[in-house]
Amino acid sequence: MFQKVRIRLTLLCSGIITLLIIIMSFLYLRISENNLYRNQFYSFQNDSNTIIINLEQQSAITMEWLSKMEAQGNYQFYLLDNGHPFLYNTLHDTAPAENRAASSSDGNTSVSKSKTSSALSDIFGEAWTYYESTLPQDSSLEEASSLSPYTAWHRTFSFTDSGKNDYFCTLITLERNTSQLQIMILSSLAGLEKQIREQRFLFLLIDSFTVALLFLFSFFFTGKLLAPIEESRKKQLSFVAAASHELRTPLSVILSSLECCHQASPDEVAGFLATIEKQAALMKSLVNDLLTLSASDSGQLVLSRSTAELDTLLLDTFEAFEPLAARKSITMSVSLPEEALTPYSCDEMRIRQVLSILIQNAISYTPAGGHIHLALSVRNHQYLFSVADNGPGIADADKEHIFERFYRAEKSRNTKGHFGLGLSIACEIVTAHHGHLWVTDTNGGGSTFFIGLPC
Repeated sequence: MFQKVRIRLTLLCSGIITLLIIIMSFLYLRISENNLYRNQFYSFQNDSNTIIINLEQQSAITMEWLSKMEAQGNYQFYLLDNGHPFLYNTLHDTAPAENRAASSSDGNTSVSKSKTSSALSDIFGEAWTYYESTLPQDSSLEEASSLSPYTAWHRTFSFTDSGKNDYFCTLITLERNTSQLQIMILSSLAGLEKQIREQRFLFLLIDSFTVALLFLFSFFFTGKLLAPIEESRKKQLSFVAAASHELRTPLSVILSSLECCHQASPDEVAGFLATIEKQAALMKSLVNDLLTLSASDSGQLVLSRSTAELDTLLLDTFEAFEPLAARKSITMSVSLPEEALTPYSCDEMRIRQVLSILIQNAISYTPAGGHIHLALSVRNHQYLFSVADNGPGIADADKEHIFERFYRAEKSRNTKGHFGLGLSIACEIVTAHHGHLWVTDTNGGGSTFFIGLPC
């Protein structure tokens, strides 16, 4: 189940971020491509204006000058002198075809496409036709200059030929007296389109690599995110299984005793009833412990705080357990600080419960003739309780698990009657008081449990 949830969360997280990456990449490419297109268009316009100024300053146009202008800007020129094609249109070799047939004019600015034979001539013819059919030819034409002997106009536009190739185009018209010179300048956008394609491909590679890394990161991150939940579920299942096992044992004894009561003599019934009462008390204790842990897990462990004298609390607990220890031939002692302690705000009954759990464990696992020492002190800005015994002690491997639920170090502590929940409950109560519970080895053998409560 968790694996399916992990995959779904991975796909959800990576899918949302991937969608955002695609949208951002698309917007960036759109803005970048528009800027590239606009910058090249402005550059072509500036070059066209420069060419117009050079034309106005020349009395004659040479093929050398035309070739030089074409080479500088990677442009192509097509010229009409009073409607007649320049010889340059046919002779210069910058076009892909070896031959160029000039287009004839109808006396104005129209070009007959039927007479164009080479690929470049066809493009010029299409550009001229596009200019005549779609662009206004009136006073909106831009006047280049009014200070030279020429009267000059020009129009810059973009168009797409029949081969789906894009171009920038400028048509320049120079008039002097009765003479008219028309020059069409073409700039192919193939280089710009190649640059745009390379940029798109680069973004595709970057986005693909980013998405792959994002998927791996999301898979790893969701695994870390779900790990505590999965661990909690495993502990819950283990807790339920252990609780069921612990409840089943006294319940089986109760049922067996009840069955025996039906067949036993009146003298024997009393013994079976005593057994039933004992097992019922154990079940009640276990149920109460489970309810306490459940309240802690759900954050509903209520603390009834009040002002308590910690030294008095420890002394009362000591006196309550001293007779029980004496019956097992175990001596108990207590050490209290000499100076008076400031009253402490805590749940007195819960702290007493923690001390009772620790003392009862010490009595249960300390052999006859042993000793248990209780102490209270103030160290490092905290009240420090300690319960030390000289019993068999706890192995280092077990110290890491003794606060887990239903855990018992069976090798060294095999006394029956404990469910392995006492230390878990004690730890939860101390944690609720923002304190800490831990265990160390007693000098000379045994274990010492410490309770640290912040002052």
